[in-house]
Formats: sequence, structure tokens, C-alpha cells
Amino acid sequence: MTTLARRTLLALLLVASTLPITAARAGGDWNDQGIAWQSYDAGLAQAKKDKKPVCLIFFTEWCPHCTNYSKVFHDPAVVAKSKDFVMVRIDKDKAGELGGKYAPDGQYIPRTFFLSPSGELLDVTAPRDQYKYFYDEADPKSVLGGMDAALAKSKS
Repeated sequence: MTTLARRTLLALLLVASTLPITAARAGGDWNDQGIAWQSYDAGLAQAKKDKKPVCLIFFTEWCPHCTNYSKVFHDPAVVAKSKDFVMVRIDKDKAGELGGKYAPDGQYIPRTFFLSPSGELLDVTAPRDQYKYFYDEADPKSVLGGMDAALAKSKS
């Protein structure tokens, strides 16, 4: 085997060895260390108990917008504000009928909803005419605005 062939083979093996690591990150890094994500049922029960609103996010593992949006949840201001909520993240592909329950303007992803402590959908949307539950995937200020509005509405 020539030196060029060996180097090519080595490079291919190196790339192939990183594929499982890349696949494990599919769907984004939602900052599980900094955000106390919960399941839907546990989150609704916790919200009622603690009298906190819910931030409910639908995503999928294959969605590039979801991967981008996940980075917003590393922002220190978003992490701090998340403490005022019960944070729930649901893979739409694994949610069954639940994804259809929260689809007032379609089942696009990512979708972010804010619920009252009793589980009722709050009238809080992203500042856009279409895809009203699609917050800016690159700017933490977008979801922070939704969080602030949800906190105000949940206390009134």
C-alpha cells in the first residue's frame, strides 16, 4: 500500500470514527446541565405544585432549526429565566397525539408554547405573522421576550 493510500485510509477511518459522536448530538444540545428539562406529565404536575408557568418546546432530532434553537438555551439570561418556569421539551416524532394538541397554526418545529401553572395555553406568541410559536433560533432575546410575557400573564 502506498503512503498516499495509507494516509487516505487513515483520514477516512478518522472521519468514520467521529460519526457516532455527531449522530449523538442530532437535535441539538439543549443544555441539560443548566436547564431542568422535564417530561410533559411530570412537568404539568410540577407546574401545578409549584405554581409556575410551563415553557413547552416541540423539536425533532433531525431538524436543523431545532439544533440552532437549542443553542439559545445556553445563554446565561435564558438559563436564569428558566428557573421561573417548568421547562418541558418533547420530541414531536415521539409525542404521538400530543403534538397535534399543541398545533394552533400547524405542526412545524421548533414550536414553543407557554402554559399557565394549571396547564392552559397562554396567549403568548413570537413577534411574527406566520409560525407564531417559532421564536428566533439565533437570538435569545426572542424567547426571553416570550418568557417575560408568559410570566406577566400567568400572574394576572
